[in-house]
This record gives sequence, C-alpha cells and structure tokens, in this order.
Amino acid sequence: MEIARWVVVLVAVFNVGGYVADAVIPFTAKQHIYNPRWPPHAKFHNAQTMLLGIGLGLFSLFLLFGTGPLTLLHFMLAAVAAALYFVAMLLSPMFPGTGWSDPEFTKENGSVLGMHPQLFVGLLVCTILLAACVYAFVKH
Repeated sequence: MEIARWVVVLVAVFNVGGYVADAVIPFTAKQHIYNPRWPPHAKFHNAQTMLLGIGLGLFSLFLLFGTGPLTLLHFMLAAVAAALYFVAMLLSPMFPGTGWSDPEFTKENGSVLGMHPQLFVGLLVCTILLAACVYAFVKH
C-alpha cells in the first residue's frame, strides 16, 4: 500500500496547485484573483476555493501520516479528501453561467488533447487517485 500512499501524497501536495495557479503564476493569476474584471465576490469565492484545496490536501496528509499505522479506511478517506478539490472542479460547469475560462482567455489557454487544461488535469488526477485506490484495495 506504500506506492498508493505516495500517489495520494503527491495529489494532496498538488492541491496547493490551485493557489499557485490562481495567485502566484502571473499567466494564470491574471485570469483569477488579479483579474480586474472580476467583482469582489467572485474573488472571494476564488480565495475560498484556493484555501479549500490547501485544507483538503493537509487533511489528506494528516490521514496518511498523523493517525498511526495506515489503515485501508484512512487511506481511502485521504484519497477522497485529495480528490474533492478536483471533483468539485469537474462538476462546476454544471452551474449556470460558469465556464472553464473567461472568453478573453480561451485562445490563450489552449487545450490538451482537445480539452481545456483544467478539465484535463481534473480527469487525470481523479483517474490516478482511482487507480491508487484500486491498487490499495487489491494489495490490502
């Protein structure tokens, strides 16, 4: 189960990526927290989402390392906690008026295998976590 644990660790740490992309990297931060077209309440929810990603990642790490010997239950809960940020991202387009990016950035963002980069990352991360869970379950 150690391989699966470290896969979840990588995703848990990657949860900080939302903060990095939305507030640190100039190319993507200008589309989010530093976008002058966004009203204050939109920026509030962006900040909320960034902090939620960090919190879920830390919670996942706590479940993996802070609860004594790793049980299958703690592993699965850690994987779910690490996945929630990305699952929420994948489900967000179901709400009216949402989009993978603002129209002025669509061309600039490009695509990965014909998908918006966020869609691609979300699907990839969730697939990796699902594979880690299946592996851990079989090895347990």
